[in-house]
Amino acid sequence: MATDTQAAVATAPGPGPRRRRGGIRSNENLAGWLFVTPVIAILGLFLLLPILMALWVSLTDWNGQGSPFTGDVPFVGAHNYTQLFTEDGLARRDFMTSIRNNIYYVTIVVPTQTVLALGLALIVNNRMLKGKSFFRSAFYFPSVTSSVAISVVFLFLFANSGAVNALLGVVGIDGPEWFADSRGVLHLLLGVVGVDSPPAALADGGPFGLTWWDWLAGPSVAMISIITLVVWTTSGTFMLMFLAGLQNVPVTLDEASTLDGASRWQRFRHVTLPLLRPTTFLVLTLGMIGSWQVFDQVYVMSQGDPAKTTLTPAYLSYRTAFRDFDYGSGAAISFVLFLIIIVLTVIQRRALAERDTDRPRRGWWRRRVPERS
Repeated sequence: MATDTQAAVATAPGPGPRRRRGGIRSNENLAGWLFVTPVIAILGLFLLLPILMALWVSLTDWNGQGSPFTGDVPFVGAHNYTQLFTEDGLARRDFMTSIRNNIYYVTIVVPTQTVLALGLALIVNNRMLKGKSFFRSAFYFPSVTSSVAISVVFLFLFANSGAVNALLGVVGIDGPEWFADSRGVLHLLLGVVGVDSPPAALADGGPFGLTWWDWLAGPSVAMISIITLVVWTTSGTFMLMFLAGLQNVPVTLDEASTLDGASRWQRFRHVTLPLLRPTTFLVLTLGMIGSWQVFDQVYVMSQGDPAKTTLTPAYLSYRTAFRDFDYGSGAAISFVLFLIIIVLTVIQRRALAERDTDRPRRGWWRRRVPERS
């Protein structure tokens, strides 16, 4: 009996060797941080630090002389922001005029370039089309051309004696003075029917220092020419995105819907478009962000003229800082523009998010259905 007890004690498993803490996983984490540290340092030095510096400048009255981080620069707090919204003056009027112009710009550019890009993608994705490589290159070529060079070309096209007015003259239409007429398109249309002055209800009042007549003016013909240029140059890039999405659509789904008797429009509406939802969200988001950041074309073609009808927040920020030497207000405009883009992107993301009706509601209030035995 004693012998059996000793044997049992001798064969009983011991606690075993202790495992080292961390091990291979900790070494992988350390190696990963070592690899990304240079990138984080570069981004922090050349991206995050300048943003923080610009944020500080937006809270000061720095005129560009000396360093903005010395005690000699007046600290004004949120004054550069409040004057854009609450204080009557030229700063608020110019900023709200730029917001109005950019709203017109975004409203026309984003849907137009999205529909045009999708249409071009459907054309070059057609199996029966010959010379696909040629058409893809031709449609994409304007996107890789210098925006400054194309803007100069469009200045000649839309000149008073340019090709556009010459073509309009062939059909009996007197072309407008594209970069001299400050009237909006809606005002021009109302002028055709004899309405040249604003009604009394629209002439007085209005939000943010502009009358309702100013808000409802519509884009000027100069802005229309810039919109035409931007739509032509950006549709090629978005066409490639839609083309990649179309090529990922399973052919079997299209064939199955054809066998079920679906027409071409029904296949496009109920099969292709739902599968292109992620691509559509990407195109709309990039288009919206780029439309609020438009600068090159305005700088080359109009510089905000005529009568500030092509003034945009991005160009206004540049002009305020580097021409008027009011760097604090210029930085404040750029941060307000940044917040506008972030808010609109979040709204767009929620609006285009897929809604799963079969998914149960989250939270403690959801009803629990008892399982059947």
